[in-house]
Amino acid sequence: MNYIWGGMIVLSILYGTVNGTLGQVGEAALNSSKEAVSLCITMIGIMSFWVGIMEIAKEAGIIQGASRKLRPVIRFLFPNLKRGESKAEEYIISNMIANILGLGWAATPAGLKAMEELSKRRDGSSRQVASNEMCTFLILNISSLQLIPVNIIAYRSQYGSVNPTAVIGPALVATTVSTAVAVVFCKIMDRKRSA
Repeated sequence: MNYIWGGMIVLSILYGTVNGTLGQVGEAALNSSKEAVSLCITMIGIMSFWVGIMEIAKEAGIIQGASRKLRPVIRFLFPNLKRGESKAEEYIISNMIANILGLGWAATPAGLKAMEELSKRRDGSSRQVASNEMCTFLILNISSLQLIPVNIIAYRSQYGSVNPTAVIGPALVATTVSTAVAVVFCKIMDRKRSA
């Protein structure tokens, strides 16, 4: 990625030099830098709000209740996890709840811990090749069913959208379809690997 970004910067400078628009390239770089800082501040505020809501939900027992409701889904998606024994199940559920609520930032630590737990073998060593459970978790995490697309709403708000929440319905439909396709794909691949 560093080479790609570096190459794009060098190409834009060369193009600006050849076309006599190097001043505009520099001005665009400065304006974009200001905009990036402003966007980061907005996102930190929104992230803090939603992570706080997540903590309140956890303290109120809402997350534990949602975890109980998600356990049958987890058992269907990850049939090789030992019931009640695996810490991976706890991390997977936390990750899924955060993703469903559109809290990608809060989902990341739980997702990393889930992958770490899923990579452990029974003898305590780590796998060198991804297991079915690891692949399933990654695919589900990427498809990411979301009820509230917080990131998109924040971006739309930052850039002056009249109705930044108008994307909730289309995002819900799109992420529902992507998650359904991910589940079907994972189950087909599980059957192929088992055969």
